[in-house]
Amino acid sequence: MISSADLELLARGEHPRPQSVLGAHPQEGGVRFAVWAPRARRVSVVGDFNAWDGRRHPLHREGPIWVGLVPGVATGALYKYELENEAGELLPLKADPFAFATELRPANASIVATAPRRPLPASRRAANERHAPISIYEVHAASWKKPDGRFPTWDELAAELPRYAADLGFTHLELLPISEHPFDGSWGYQTLGLFAPSARFGPPEGFGRFVTACHAAGLGLLLDWVPAHFPSDAHGLVRFDGAPLYEYADLREGFHRDWNTLIYDFGRPEVRQFLAGSALHWIEAWGVDGLRVDAVASMLYRDYSRPAGEWIANVHGGRENLEAISLFKLINERLGTQVPGAITVAEESTAFPGVSAPTYSGGLGFHYKWNMGWMNDTLRYIHEDPIHRRWHHDKLTFGLVYAFSENFVLPISHDEVVHGKGSMLDKMPGDDWQKFANLRAYYGFMWGHPGKKLLFMGQEFAQRQDWRFEESLPWQLLAEESHAGVQRLVRDLNRLYRAQPALHRLDCMPEGFEWLVKDDAEQSVLAWKRRDETGRQVIVISNFTPVLRHRYRIPVGTDAHQWREILNTDAPHYGGSGVGNTLLPVADGHVELTLPPLATVFLIPDAPA
Repeated sequence: MISSADLELLARGEHPRPQSVLGAHPQEGGVRFAVWAPRARRVSVVGDFNAWDGRRHPLHREGPIWVGLVPGVATGALYKYELENEAGELLPLKADPFAFATELRPANASIVATAPRRPLPASRRAANERHAPISIYEVHAASWKKPDGRFPTWDELAAELPRYAADLGFTHLELLPISEHPFDGSWGYQTLGLFAPSARFGPPEGFGRFVTACHAAGLGLLLDWVPAHFPSDAHGLVRFDGAPLYEYADLREGFHRDWNTLIYDFGRPEVRQFLAGSALHWIEAWGVDGLRVDAVASMLYRDYSRPAGEWIANVHGGRENLEAISLFKLINERLGTQVPGAITVAEESTAFPGVSAPTYSGGLGFHYKWNMGWMNDTLRYIHEDPIHRRWHHDKLTFGLVYAFSENFVLPISHDEVVHGKGSMLDKMPGDDWQKFANLRAYYGFMWGHPGKKLLFMGQEFAQRQDWRFEESLPWQLLAEESHAGVQRLVRDLNRLYRAQPALHRLDCMPEGFEWLVKDDAEQSVLAWKRRDETGRQVIVISNFTPVLRHRYRIPVGTDAHQWREILNTDAPHYGGSGVGNTLLPVADGHVELTLPPLATVFLIPDAPA
């Protein structure tokens, strides 16, 4: 039932698509079941087709794989595996690690299903390149909108979400993990179904329609993917055949202190095969644009969140997890070969070198990396009262010291607006007017700064409270002009970012950036120039105090006779005071302009020299 070539590749952990062999696969006469359980003494498949009786359909051993054809079983059947360990003891029934569909929690049986084959459209490739404008709207699908307080279906999401994000000018959607997971409160980050879209949103085929709707709206789709750890639910991967199989055996390697979860054994060939197969599956089967890989730092370091003496060094005595490093390289190389045009984005919070560098130059091979340092520094800065910001000016400028060491995404993610951290609006100092002005100025600074953009849902209209995964977003706030103004600003920032090549073409290259005013800490003003490879230019100026500044002088060079204001976060349309500029003539290589309070202004050349 399984070819000798497939068995040999599986046994070596080198099968590029283990999901094509392992799991449940309908074929003529029934369904072939296959599961990796090398230390099991007996394995049977049980389900609604045999009264969950392990005596009826035992599987036979083919090396480390157990396989069998069960006649009469059809797509949609529920099943699990019944295993005995080496001592002949019966284990808790196990869900299929390679299942393409599952029951809705709290039930946890696997469902016989087929996987589609709909690779990423070739037309999407250019939109994912680092010279393209990439602005990501990050979404928790279960709480973006909750019709009647329930989970939305994929079709309900497809009818609204892509159109909404596209109208706001975003180029990509990113979904928090939608692979199957037992606990809602993990937001999907404690996943057990690395090949199955969650049943919370309906049958898997609905997800395919959602992907189609995203691409039809001109949006790319990224999925959060979690290879770092998994929960210890009895029906899952934990001690799958009676002993550690998917996880490290030693708790100093195999237990994650932060999340009380288990860590994959990144050095075991069959586990590497499982994870690499999952990464390829989501792009090859469903046609998504790429994966945002969660908790990369926790995989790269053996001492991550561990005190001295409670971790195991690598073979060289160091702290790096060499097996995880080689796994990242393997996955990124395989995706680059098998699904060209798809991208991977690393959530990596340290200064590990070469995260977004190609593997042939010694890097990990990711296409982009979240800039957590920029995010932490700028959020600390904007939280300060404006009168104190002069002492923290370096938090805005330091990011440019390393801004081009990686291909960065600037993330204001779900992690920054949950668990009492406050929403973006709540982080801002001052009265309500100043809070909104601060937020608008910060968004302008972010969209003018080198790097791709990411904003978590609700922050585009200045949600007032922390994000709460059990609740729908507070859409009623859009009835208030101040919130609607922030939404209009985000739309216009996205449109400006896409329309002006100088703001995105060289996002990841130092040639695209030049400081014009860097050290005016006393007045909390910064100004810089963005350009593309053809010489097109945009100037961005941020004033982070509530002080109106007249005749502020900025060196702009002699490339243009005059400059024109094209976006001002203080415009009345966004809820601002309406202080601004029109045409700014160049004299002696400088322009003098009026800087509105707590605002960011964008200029373009109006008359080339």
